[in-house]
Amino acid sequence: MSTIEAHRQSAYRVRVDWGPTGAAAIAEGADVAVVVDVLSFTTTLSVAVERGIAVLPFRWKDERAAAYAEERDAVLARGRSERHGVSLSPLSVRAATGVERLVLPSPNGSTIAFDLAARGVRVVGACLRNATAVARWLPAGATVAVVAAGERWPDDALRPAVEDLWGAGAVIAALVDRGATDLSPEARLAEQAFRAAGPRLAEELRGCASGRELVEMGFAADVDVAAELDASVAVPVLEGEAFVAVADSRP
Repeated sequence: MSTIEAHRQSAYRVRVDWGPTGAAAIAEGADVAVVVDVLSFTTTLSVAVERGIAVLPFRWKDERAAAYAEERDAVLARGRSERHGVSLSPLSVRAATGVERLVLPSPNGSTIAFDLAARGVRVVGACLRNATAVARWLPAGATVAVVAAGERWPDDALRPAVEDLWGAGAVIAALVDRGATDLSPEARLAEQAFRAAGPRLAEELRGCASGRELVEMGFAADVDVAAELDASVAVPVLEGEAFVAVADSRP
């Protein structure tokens, strides 16, 4: 499927779009793609890498996942609903012991990261927990494609998810605070959405559709972890097959 040139946002250095198709469009010609999946892939990723766990993204519901993990001497994350072992729940990763390598499939953020890497794109994982650290790590003047992963409707159509708009906006707001100016209108909207939600971010995160879904499933504490704004300085960078932590050390 061809992409209309205007949809690539190629006139701007800081771009935003949604889901796998949007990711492929705006990542073309970008120096770095920043994948944002607040509830919960990139939040769980941030918890894992700050504990020294290498995270291998993989496509969701791919029957090859178990063999992929075994070949790489890694633990395969379970579905969150299984409620035991390591899963997409950030608390499950925070509580895990003896895990050095983790294959972490997800229908949105992990799948997007896996597919972008296959295209040869430099990929970074961002969430509310490490948004400022990611912005500080990005090279000055770089062309950055910020991908709000979104969720899926039952028919597999993309459901734009406001928590990912806030997460993308948090990274962009930090870039703007460091002097970035060449934002697409889509990127500027994400920035403004984050700044508007900021004073009530934890409450808004619990109240949005995805947050309420997790609360009603019994995972309210996972939403609280996702709301830990700038609690982490670990920047998950995809090196080869695995995300590894690069500490934020820039002034």
